[in-house]
Amino acid sequence: MKSTCGIGLFILFIFSTGLSAQPDPWKISSGKTDPSQYYGITVANGMIGIVSAPEPFKVKEVVLAGAYDLYGRGRVSNFLRSFNLLNMRLEIDGRNIGNAEAANMQQELDMKKAAFTTSFDYSDKASVSYTCYSLRQLPFTVLMDIRITAKKDILISGASVMEAPDALKDVQNYYNEIERPHTRIQLLTSSAKSPTGKLLMCASNTFLFPEQHGEEPQVIHEMWDNNMHLMKFSRKIKAGEIYRFSIAGSSLTSAHHDDPLNEAERATIFAKLEGRERLLQFHTRAWEELWKSDILIEGDPQAQQDIHSMLYHLYSFSREGTALSPSPMGLSGLGYNGHVFWDTELWMFPAILVLHPELAKSMIEYRYQRLDAAKRNAFSKGYKGAMFPWESAASGVEETPVWALSGPFEHHITACVGIAAWNYYCVTQDREWLKEKGWPILSATADFWASRVERNGPGQYDIKNVVASDEWAENVDNDAFTNAAARANLKYAAEAAKQLGITPDPDWLNVAANIPILHFPDAVTKEHAAYAGEGIKQADVNLLSYPLKEVTDPKQIRKDLEYYETRVPNEGTPAMTQAVFTTLYARLGDGNKAYRWFKEAYLPNLLPPFRVIAETRGGTNPYFATGAGGILQSVLMGFGGIEISTSGLVQLKTALPGHWKSLTITGAGPGKKTYIVR
Repeated sequence: MKSTCGIGLFILFIFSTGLSAQPDPWKISSGKTDPSQYYGITVANGMIGIVSAPEPFKVKEVVLAGAYDLYGRGRVSNFLRSFNLLNMRLEIDGRNIGNAEAANMQQELDMKKAAFTTSFDYSDKASVSYTCYSLRQLPFTVLMDIRITAKKDILISGASVMEAPDALKDVQNYYNEIERPHTRIQLLTSSAKSPTGKLLMCASNTFLFPEQHGEEPQVIHEMWDNNMHLMKFSRKIKAGEIYRFSIAGSSLTSAHHDDPLNEAERATIFAKLEGRERLLQFHTRAWEELWKSDILIEGDPQAQQDIHSMLYHLYSFSREGTALSPSPMGLSGLGYNGHVFWDTELWMFPAILVLHPELAKSMIEYRYQRLDAAKRNAFSKGYKGAMFPWESAASGVEETPVWALSGPFEHHITACVGIAAWNYYCVTQDREWLKEKGWPILSATADFWASRVERNGPGQYDIKNVVASDEWAENVDNDAFTNAAARANLKYAAEAAKQLGITPDPDWLNVAANIPILHFPDAVTKEHAAYAGEGIKQADVNLLSYPLKEVTDPKQIRKDLEYYETRVPNEGTPAMTQAVFTTLYARLGDGNKAYRWFKEAYLPNLLPPFRVIAETRGGTNPYFATGAGGILQSVLMGFGGIEISTSGLVQLKTALPGHWKSLTITGAGPGKKTYIVR
């Protein structure tokens, strides 16, 4: 395979960073940006995602987890564009500030504080900066904090604009002022129905004015049209004065609360009365807790920044205490309709499970709450147990558009869910959880595979007519990963029964022992029955070595690696394949070859100006959380040697890249242990 390393990657590195030769481990800055080559970065709290825009005071997207309705692609549920809570206008001396007026504009993501700041100058009159937060401690609330430094005496006018996205209907706009002894609370509120009327979507925001500037300015409400209204204020600022104010807003739907309109206003009032200082204090404290589980690389500053970015995004896209699970693009946009695939269980879940089991619990809770829907899905296809859908949204029914064969045929997703449930138990050792929720998932998925196989004699319990994990292989028989994942699912279900003192179905281990794994005459594992060396979209056979434990002999692992690494084309393949190669070579002790694949996994996929990861090299659909999850696994489980065993986390011997001085993993597992590789 022709490598894309070397000069091409160096050019891409320079193009996509805008950084000095020594990148900051926690901050990614944009410098001068080209709006036509701008791919926004996301601040999110596991519930609300805010995607940046290149224009001052604009937000490209507001994405709310768990809110789906039918519209657009494929007669299936889609993520909905939510009300833009932080859409603002700023006038200085009567002139609205847009791109033409904003000079020396800089944008920066502070990953440690989950804060996105934009700063610019307006002629010789003022310097302006504003920071967006998706508040970690308040799942439905966001904050924009604005700071204006006057260079001359100026008159500012700030406006919060609430606009309904085009797809919503029956828009209702409200404005209220609530008087309290020491403050006035202005509420700019809108509600609308989702495209089919299934959901009521609501948003509300308010100004937070600083106490040190005396009496609050008068706020005026204006209705522009049925889909847009705003509230605004004006204030004179003297030369040399710094003026700060904030906008806090909340967004809910009837998918989140029985009374979303009133609750959105209550949440906004809560934020107003908490005040800016306390809101930021608790937000920062929550992120400090998350970052106690971290990955520290000594000797490679750019890799350190990139790994922090990947961790930051996975932390941002997941949340403790929910039954929500991230889609391939997380909360960075509407890609893949916001649906949940194997991307969660096989690629994002393991890294989150190692570092924050409480976040991983939400992901597996998502599947548990949709177990009945999976059982109905199996019944409709003539199988027993539970068959999880390839694409899942709110209800847990199959949401794959009918033209995609992955819906009815990509069955390995069911094994991925079962394996994730078992891994959650292994890491947490939570026997009560295993009994209450893990066992129902494991037993039902095992029952599915026992009914799914075609029993054609010893060693020939075939699984025919599937879409492989290499999705270019459609309607094939005995796909390597599908068969091996089914075997693992069946074995883990039997082991779970043993842990709980339950007698397992004896047929499970019988079926597992007779599902075939095919080989070429030279002993290379064969991807599927008809495979003849074609290019592959993504890893399949190599997954048998990691994350599965089907192939453990180092010679066989290397043989399969050396064969399939030459079958991956330069374009059109997602980042996870190269991440698996990284993991396996690191475990084989070849740190430098592992590092080559580590770079190939994501450097060609980076987009300006914030190094966001696209799904494929040349792709434009950031942020690809699936790829980030795979690459994080290559560091944690590859270079770091972390292994999920029946008794918890253990550490295997591995090799680092030659120029990495050390790798430290902090806050791992329930015991928050530290693992070091030198």
